[in-house]
Amino acid sequence: MSVEYDPKGKVFSQVVRKDAVYVRIQTITHQIVGEIYLRQEERIKDQLELADKFIAVTSAKVYKLDGELAYDATFITLNRDHIVWLALEDEPES
Repeated sequence: MSVEYDPKGKVFSQVVRKDAVYVRIQTITHQIVGEIYLRQEERIKDQLELADKFIAVTSAKVYKLDGELAYDATFITLNRDHIVWLALEDEPES
């Protein structure tokens, strides 16, 4: 990773700070609960409008429509075209 300094000594780095947001995502066949990451000052709507075809979801729990847990994954990518709706969730209890 490169680090750059301006003439006054301010440090610039390539690190992009992101905040975890807990969400519930509905697709036609499943419901997914997990975290997506947003850059600081970015809205969920901004993330969904990016040109990228997929959205990363971490700590994902994928449920069938009847509410049964289909699988649990540390990371999945979801095709944005399959999202029916997305809602904020409360942070899960430890």
